[in-house]
Amino acid sequence: MEQYHGFEGHDGPGHEGPGLHAPEHQGVNDDGADHDVGADLRAFVESRRAELEGQLAEWVRVPGVLGDPEHTKGLLRSANWLAAAFRDVGFPVVEVLPTGESHAVYAEWCEAAGAPTVLVYSHHDVRVAKPGQWDQTAPFDPVVRDGRLFGRGSSDAKGQVMAHLWSLRAHLAQQSKRSLTSGAQNPNALSLPVPKTQTLSHPEPPGSARTAPAVNLKYLVEGEEEGGSPHLAQLLEEQADRLQADLVLFSDTLLFREDHPALCMSLRGMLSAHLELTGPDVDVHSGAVSGAAPNPAFELSRLLAGLHDGEGRIAIPGFYDDVAAVPEDFREALARLPFTEEDWVKRSESGSITGEVGYTVPERLWLRPAVEVTALVAGDPVGLSSAAVPSVASVDLSFRTVAGQRVEKVAGQLRQWVQDTVGENYGRTLSVDLETAQEPYRTPDHPAVSALERAMAKGFRSADVGRMGNAGGGPAELLSRSLDAPVLFFGTGLVEDHWHDSDESANVEVLVNGAVTVACFWDELARME
Repeated sequence: MEQYHGFEGHDGPGHEGPGLHAPEHQGVNDDGADHDVGADLRAFVESRRAELEGQLAEWVRVPGVLGDPEHTKGLLRSANWLAAAFRDVGFPVVEVLPTGESHAVYAEWCEAAGAPTVLVYSHHDVRVAKPGQWDQTAPFDPVVRDGRLFGRGSSDAKGQVMAHLWSLRAHLAQQSKRSLTSGAQNPNALSLPVPKTQTLSHPEPPGSARTAPAVNLKYLVEGEEEGGSPHLAQLLEEQADRLQADLVLFSDTLLFREDHPALCMSLRGMLSAHLELTGPDVDVHSGAVSGAAPNPAFELSRLLAGLHDGEGRIAIPGFYDDVAAVPEDFREALARLPFTEEDWVKRSESGSITGEVGYTVPERLWLRPAVEVTALVAGDPVGLSSAAVPSVASVDLSFRTVAGQRVEKVAGQLRQWVQDTVGENYGRTLSVDLETAQEPYRTPDHPAVSALERAMAKGFRSADVGRMGNAGGGPAELLSRSLDAPVLFFGTGLVEDHWHDSDESANVEVLVNGAVTVACFWDELARME
């Protein structure tokens, strides 16, 4: 599934650079210059915090809701807003690419000869919001309160993209400063005219030296992630040549805790299914048939009750046959996180803890497969009751898979289990969505992992950077397979940000730390031999 590219001289297809090699000095802040770099980058971002907040608020006001016909134009406006923001930073190549019912944004700045090439992946589409359920603010009328910016998409994932934009501004300012203080022309400061399509907040004189990033950067920010990225594979195939990179930085993940950074090393796969059971031909008055008619709500309840055994394991036969063993060092790293069940319940607002016996909560979240009911309907869920035996009962299931499992095989196991389990008095229709299914992914050994760890230590001013996984899914395996490149993860979300829920918000301090982290990461990669 994932591919091992090794430490020596890995280059993405079509890339002529020297690849990525671990630098001689691996320590964090191993010299005064490193410390000054992190301090200067932080000072830059901190001095512009109000601008960061203002830009994010402006973007959140654009309601790019995927799947809502009323917001189709909002998705295009969201993409155009981001394209303009990339141009404002200085990107010489920016395009808005149609993908299904939405649009992706592609930006490229590749002027660092011999340096590694990184493709950054994220998304700008957002989940539907129900304004009446929002207490802090209306979903598309953002406000900053107690260090948080509230609004739909503020954390998932516009805030993460915003951290990248400001990391680039900080990195470019650092490059410019180095050029001035070195007494020599920075090899990445190119005397090129500003492209005609580019609009800068602070226009430069025609022909003036323009500082470029120290690494080659490509950004792909899609607009269909909340729908399972149904057209991403096609886009990756159509744009295969231009998207090639040495590594992918995936920015749509959570951090462990605001005050304790942890490097995400994996994410689970995802498979969605919809099951519908039928009983009577129509809804029938319960007083007329009660006790003699098949009630699909009971049968569906029986089915769901049997989905787990007494140990909290998924009871579908063969489900665990292909689950790969977890590297012991990863389990040990999770055990070192400052995790307490009380803190987790409070921050996640999950009420209590359940799950598979024999595994800690971090292991259940990041190392073990799971299944959840995300919707359950029978009878009259809204309005006055008709007091009838329902003719239909339905459920939406979300499976999370782990390394070793393949979603197509899990789909087959689910189909067989439903066929063998549903009683003969009930009709059944099972739809498994393989089009938007996603495979799990683990980051392989790669020198860039250590570089990102050092960058996180500087960005979050922490001597200890832990290890974690991501409980959700995403197209990481697709990106790695399509581009033949390893995927690293860095996101700025927190479990308390209320992704997909009411009162979503982003912690502004975390966004600042994230911007500093990514800027430090570009510097770390540029210094790799």
